Amino acid sequence: MSYGNAAERVIQDLRGLVAAADPGTRLPSVRELTARHQASPVTVAEAIRQLVAQGLVETRSGRGTFVAAPPDERRAPDLSWQTVALGPGRPGGEEMQAMLALPPAGAIPLSGGYLDADLQPAAALGAALTRAARQPASWQRGPVEGRADLRAWFAREAGTGLRADDMVICPGGQAALSTALRALTAPGDTVLVESPTYLGALAAARAAGLRVVPVPADADGVRPDLLAAAFARTGARLFYCQPLYANPTGATLAAHRRAAVGDAVREAGAFLIEDDYGRDLTVDAAAPPPLAADDPDGHVIYLRSLTKSAAPGLRVAAIGARGPAGARLRSARLLDDFFVAGPLQQAALEFVTAPAWTRHRRGLRTALRARREALLAALRRHLPGLVPPAVPRGGLHLWVRLPDGADDVAVAAAAAAEGVVVFPGRPWYAAEPPAPHLRLTCAAAPPDLMDEAVRRLARALRRETARS
Repeated sequence: MSYGNAAERVIQDLRGLVAAADPGTRLPSVRELTARHQASPVTVAEAIRQLVAQGLVETRSGRGTFVAAPPDERRAPDLSWQTVALGPGRPGGEEMQAMLALPPAGAIPLSGGYLDADLQPAAALGAALTRAARQPASWQRGPVEGRADLRAWFAREAGTGLRADDMVICPGGQAALSTALRALTAPGDTVLVESPTYLGALAAARAAGLRVVPVPADADGVRPDLLAAAFARTGARLFYCQPLYANPTGATLAAHRRAAVGDAVREAGAFLIEDDYGRDLTVDAAAPPPLAADDPDGHVIYLRSLTKSAAPGLRVAAIGARGPAGARLRSARLLDDFFVAGPLQQAALEFVTAPAWTRHRRGLRTALRARREALLAALRRHLPGLVPPAVPRGGLHLWVRLPDGADDVAVAAAAAAEGVVVFPGRPWYAAEPPAPHLRLTCAAAPPDLMDEAVRRLARALRRETARS
């Protein structure tokens, strides 16, 4: 609605009064301003609303309009009491916020854990959600463990070891992981993790009150001998890992280690949480089957999400386990939020069972390969010492080692100042890191920006190296 010149006259009049008066001074009433400017009460009210939005005046219910105090003169609320009431903060929150932060305007993102908007199947997802919203049944209360047909799809993806009844639908992989940690442990328990490992897993474990013990991993995945030793030394009954394209390293558990890892878990009478986040992010060759496909005795807890491979807004995942562990998972999910929204479950099912899903995965493989190769080529030109010795066959990241003595956190900060966002390696370790690293994401920037991104990173690294 346009309020014309009358509203502007009221605004200018009030601005003049505000400039000449002290904070807290009462201004003319709506009735007075209406008569003074021959304007309607609606027009006067709109003028006052605009000045309130600009912080020049304030309204007090039943008392009128007053000159507002400048922002620096307003008494800030005293919230310091909350520090005492809340007690110590939970570690990992700041790192998670940094990982999920949007890049500043003009910066080139080589960080983040989601697909660039250009790689997301937005049209297909929108069509699936539209179809789902038109189905009245999707708005009704469903099973707390999730739709049976969607659970069946996730079970088939896990291989032969799990059935639909073993699966529980969750609102994203992070929620599924938090559910598993709380369902299978008690505060004070020990959880083993690969070193380095997914930052979100470290944060979730610490939030659950768990003691996190790292187990060294290399280009072939976790070391089975050291895993067995860690079980024996700590008495842990849970091991979290990403056997396929581990985040941040990109390593895949080698075929010759799979059986030994399973043996170590079985001999300890423990569970293994298999975070299979990257199954749809394969770039080269074919991915090996999940560990859950060869788990006759129910040691593997299988986790699979659609968020990384489709879009951050498709927060649909599943976690599966057999026996009492499965019952614990279902109970934990029920206590959290009852069930995942029906339209979102239906949309996910519509999407993954349509031809669009196959087309998306095929196109994504090509696009991720192009971006990975562009990033590698830029590293070879401008920072050849950072080219990783082993290139991941899938996933979204390259794990690059910095020169000895470099401060990865300082390098990341310097890179941000140069206009390229990278993530330091230190937060991905549960203990002291053996060397400085950066995690560079292939999926967040288009190929034609990779060269400039690495140029900026090279400038930042040179500056930090000279400073140290």
